Amino acid sequence: MILLGEKDLEGFVQGRDSRAFDKLGAHLQDGGTRFAVWAPNAWRVDVMGDFDEWRGVPMELVGSTGVWQAFVAGVGKGAKYKYRIFSKHDDYVVEKADPYAFLCEAPPATASMVWTLAEHQWNDAAWMKSRKAKQTLDAPMSMYELHYGSWKRILEEGNRSLGYREMAKPLADHIEKLGFTHVELMPIMEHPFFGSWGYEVTGYFAPSHRFGKPEDFMYLVDYLHQRGIGVILDWVPAHFPSDGHSLVYFDGTHLYEHADPRQGFHPEWKSQIFNYGRNEVRSFLLSSAMFWLDAYHADGLRVDGVASMLYRDYGRKQGEWIANQHGGRENLEAAHFLQTLHNEIYLAHPDVQTIAEESTSWPNVSRHASGGGLGFGFKWDMGWMHDTLDYLARDPVYRSHHHNELTFRSMYAYSENYVLPLSHDEVVYGKGSLLRKMPGDDWQKFANLRLLYSYMFSQPGKKLLFMGGELAQWSEWNHDATLDWGLENEPWHAGIARCLTMLNGLYRNDPALHQGDAEYSGFQWIDGSNSKDSILVYARKGHREEDIVVCAFNFTPVPRTNFRIGVPRAGKWREVFNSDAKEYGGSGFGNLGGVETRPIPWNGRRQSIVVSLPPLGAIYLDSR
Repeated sequence: MILLGEKDLEGFVQGRDSRAFDKLGAHLQDGGTRFAVWAPNAWRVDVMGDFDEWRGVPMELVGSTGVWQAFVAGVGKGAKYKYRIFSKHDDYVVEKADPYAFLCEAPPATASMVWTLAEHQWNDAAWMKSRKAKQTLDAPMSMYELHYGSWKRILEEGNRSLGYREMAKPLADHIEKLGFTHVELMPIMEHPFFGSWGYEVTGYFAPSHRFGKPEDFMYLVDYLHQRGIGVILDWVPAHFPSDGHSLVYFDGTHLYEHADPRQGFHPEWKSQIFNYGRNEVRSFLLSSAMFWLDAYHADGLRVDGVASMLYRDYGRKQGEWIANQHGGRENLEAAHFLQTLHNEIYLAHPDVQTIAEESTSWPNVSRHASGGGLGFGFKWDMGWMHDTLDYLARDPVYRSHHHNELTFRSMYAYSENYVLPLSHDEVVYGKGSLLRKMPGDDWQKFANLRLLYSYMFSQPGKKLLFMGGELAQWSEWNHDATLDWGLENEPWHAGIARCLTMLNGLYRNDPALHQGDAEYSGFQWIDGSNSKDSILVYARKGHREEDIVVCAFNFTPVPRTNFRIGVPRAGKWREVFNSDAKEYGGSGFGNLGGVETRPIPWNGRRQSIVVSLPPLGAIYLDSR
């Protein structure tokens, strides 16, 4: 039996322990289990479970740490338990799940379960050794965002979701076929309300029991790694739900959240906001992030709701928030926490990436914390997403008046390291599917969707597409239903998937399309001012001089023949991609494989080519 001493918890109480999960929670030992929970405002804490018919075993304080512990003999793996907390305040008594539990009962049940993480033998050494090169700023990263419970369901068995193990092969096959480099899982951590999509987390150290056990989720990650697919996990340190068994009012006080609702309650999401200034809360969150990287070999974390963390007035009206010590609206404690988080993560795992869902103009989100940045590897470009979808939703006859929605991005494209997201948020709540957003008849809708994907894959930045986008679903995403897999056999829908597969292949294999994703030298305008014809032309460039791809876009349904483009070098320019190809569902309007330059100056260049631009189409040209 090994019990904790004050020295063991020193880092935890100082807010610098990034592996508090090794100490707190339930840990199997010879002959039983050691339990430990932080409840500094309790006068008594019992651990109770199915091992004692829920009567309760008294715990003891560890010095002045506020942590209570007990060793209970005979308690083994799979035992269900909770903590009964007797608060010093108002005779408050409550039963709470373990904040550090490795496994929880499957919802709607709420008990924690004693578990070990040593059951799975990892076989992804080759991936782990090579992943740093696959996740650098100049590497191709194309992410397939997935909501686990609604990707594929077994309708014949009550519309149930796939388990972790049975999901592994079909998911890997699908991602490999389409050519994505990573899968990004919407929160897989335990959450009581399925309709929250996982964003109301109660188990910050537990994968959802709905789909299997911890070793089953390890198997899924391991299998994807062995197939050469990276795994990014959504992580939610911005807020947590108010469910009675969770963190809220944990020991009869606002322990994890701020006591003042102007700081501790999120008015839009009706959830609780972490107190980032409290040492033990920082240790809790640091440890949660590190846990998924350590124990589950996650290749990165996409951090949800960063904007709500950074601003005290987020979602609030005047008078509903409290200014910081300097009178400003910035949440300085949250910013400091994020900097500390990244210092810890990149010290321990220099080969992973973190991605911020951040929608404001906060500076240097994806710059090193040592230089005043927040430390993220990447930031979602929400501006690109909104401008592009707004533009493409317009009837082409009006697009010439909104040309700036396409060109404005070049003003800030390298101010951060960006991910271009077409995420789940864009296909719910009446916004319509991506295909439904597109104007025109069915042919034009599909052509516009191919044009959207072609534009995204040629722009500087990593790529993200939500599941169902490859099927060109007509319907919005429904978390209670499976994707419309029958569309795979419909010609136009299958054409979208083939188009995406080609784009992923070009993006992965052509250095010009990914090496300059985060460098000014990676993009060069050729013609960005042709608003009259709604045409854009630019070049993407790799590190070597010969790695150049010219990308031309026609955002109208009018075919353009004899269209002259200035190009960087003389010779033959091959048409390596055409979104209007018949195999994608297009009309086949193109350039017969390629065109030759002529020494006619154009667009500020000495050489030029004459091309045909397909209607609502894109072409990529390469001279190697």
